[in-house]
Amino acid sequence: MGKRILVQRRGRGGQQFRANTHKRRGAVKYPQLTLDDYKSKILTEYEVVDLLHDPGRGAPLMQVREVSGRTHLLLAPEGIQKGQSIYKGPKAPIKIGSIMPLKNIPDGTYIYNIELRPGDGGAIVRASGAYATVISHSRKKVFCQLPSGELKQFNPRSRATIGVVAGGGRTEKPFLKAGAKYHHLRAKGRKYPRVRGVTMNAVSHPHGGGSGTKTVSRNAPPGAKVGLIAARQSGRKRGKK
Repeated sequence: MGKRILVQRRGRGGQQFRANTHKRRGAVKYPQLTLDDYKSKILTEYEVVDLLHDPGRGAPLMQVREVSGRTHLLLAPEGIQKGQSIYKGPKAPIKIGSIMPLKNIPDGTYIYNIELRPGDGGAIVRASGAYATVISHSRKKVFCQLPSGELKQFNPRSRATIGVVAGGGRTEKPFLKAGAKYHHLRAKGRKYPRVRGVTMNAVSHPHGGGSGTKTVSRNAPPGAKVGLIAARQSGRKRGKK
């Protein structure tokens, strides 16, 4: 019969494959969009109360507080400091940390945490060190260049934050030992280390026992359908450089 392979055990959703989400700080999104944000030109000021680490997230967070005392969690931009003030609204100053609709942000500005739909709280360009660039404006759309280089159009009323997400260069630091990599991926609910199937015994994996990658049928059952599925060919192409 053989053992259950890794993809089967992960599908069961045991504790070994679950992320410890109860340790996370909370939802990281813009304050809820109200009718006043559309009708009036209110400028809201927030004070940066603290800079925080969120387990499982590469980018640091900042906890901001309104005058009324309510607090929110936002992605921290590079250069932000504890005690600094940031602003939200169409009339916010063009400086790091300001939250504004895209239609009010000048061309060439670096932005992050862009809303796909006005009011969704921010959906893309949220990784550490990431930023998008405002390219051009029209009456019904704003074009931005994403970190991948893709040009994407957005609703002019969608909000974004001016600046670059803090934590850039995080991936350039090596882990140095396997334990550090283990705990890093454990917070994300990922299994580490991951052993290759071809190095296992035949009882432990369809690829195990022998050498070379196995090809499997298109109609193979779940658990055996791994590797080169219905491959046209395998191995090195002879006669080609």
